[in-house]
Amino acid sequence: MDELLEIKKRNQRVELDKAWETSLTRRITIAFLTYVVASGWLIMIENEEPFLNALVPVAGYVLSTLSLPFVKELWLVNKK
Repeated sequence: MDELLEIKKRNQRVELDKAWETSLTRRITIAFLTYVVASGWLIMIENEEPFLNALVPVAGYVLSTLSLPFVKELWLVNKK
């Protein structure tokens, strides 16, 4: 009985981890932190437009998160 309870707890943790990996909160947090770090670096190297130029890596990240589900589907279809 204890083993069954442990398996259920583990499954719940795994489901929560999976939900976190695909959550909008996670994506927004990573995009925000990327912007802050890129802006800071660009300010340090005295870039002329650090806040505008910091959007480039953020845009790349956001685009990659939007395209990955499509790429995953293609990969799964070709794997079968």
